[in-house]
Amino acid sequence: MNVDWFDFHLPEELIAQTPLEERTASRLLMLNKSNGDIRHGVFTDLEEQLRAGDVLVLNNTRVIPARLMGMKKDTGAKAELLLLKQLGEDRWEALAKPAKRLKTGSVIAFGDDGSGSPLMEADVLEEGEMGARVIRFRYEGIFQELLDRLGEMPLPPYIKERLEERERYQTVYSRHEGSAAAPTAGLHFTESFLRKLEEKGVILAYVTLHVGLGTFRPMSADTVEEHEMHSEYYELDERNAELLNEASRSGRRIVAVGTTSARTLETLAGRFPEGQLEACSGWTSIFIYPGYKFRLVNALLTNFHLPKSTLVMLVSALAGRDAIMKAYGEAVDRRYRFFSFGDAMFIYD
Repeated sequence: MNVDWFDFHLPEELIAQTPLEERTASRLLMLNKSNGDIRHGVFTDLEEQLRAGDVLVLNNTRVIPARLMGMKKDTGAKAELLLLKQLGEDRWEALAKPAKRLKTGSVIAFGDDGSGSPLMEADVLEEGEMGARVIRFRYEGIFQELLDRLGEMPLPPYIKERLEERERYQTVYSRHEGSAAAPTAGLHFTESFLRKLEEKGVILAYVTLHVGLGTFRPMSADTVEEHEMHSEYYELDERNAELLNEASRSGRRIVAVGTTSARTLETLAGRFPEGQLEACSGWTSIFIYPGYKFRLVNALLTNFHLPKSTLVMLVSALAGRDAIMKAYGEAVDRRYRFFSFGDAMFIYD
């Protein structure tokens, strides 16, 4: 399957650079995956689309201030790390810039303790592909407090504007720190809108998937089948496993909020028999593209994604490539806002 089949023209000015002041003020494209019907509205129309008994599954990961700006200790040259995956014992997988100068053995210094010494140092332990590095931090005190002090929010490379308010790149239900990027479909929700959905009878369930390296890497393969996803850590607790099991057993809809929730749910579906999910954790590198048969996800709320991205392939697997390409064409024609701070799409039947 050729990657170019998932290409489309996207004017650069449609890439949303800043979030709307009101989270729920985004537009909503509604796509019926059974008949291809497309309707246009606003995000709060989601309340009408959801039914009492639906289980709305939200990814409660929290983005860490994972972009660190420092300098090489030996030369004083600028150096940047983007933390992607915690490996234990103060070791992390990270993207390094400039990668060519950050070889194994390099030391990067961050901050100043007031006496001319760095607040934290990082040793480069291993070199990987496309700028990937394994590093180990050295510091005194509490790592998370130092990261909050020294780090910046790791906005995607297509966002050029500075984010004035850190929390605007977090979902209102974020709980578990560990992501290098936000699960952006969830950015549209407010606490009050979630309460309205619960009052209607919609059941809220939570999974955790820490968004990692794959978010920042374009596809380099010519065919879909050649592409390899990077693994990301997920968790499901006992209470939410039972909520999902009850929905499966009773035939109620499971609605994933975002592709991260969808990938987690489908990973769980491959791990356990239907209706028998258990509390668990692990790593997933699931790659969903057309031909895949969804087992848990019935409907999906998602943002609009990059051309030729794995995320466009995922939504095409759910709704069909032709329907998605048509919907994206209408979104471009109607000047929808794209990507992390953009508008939303609801795929349902």
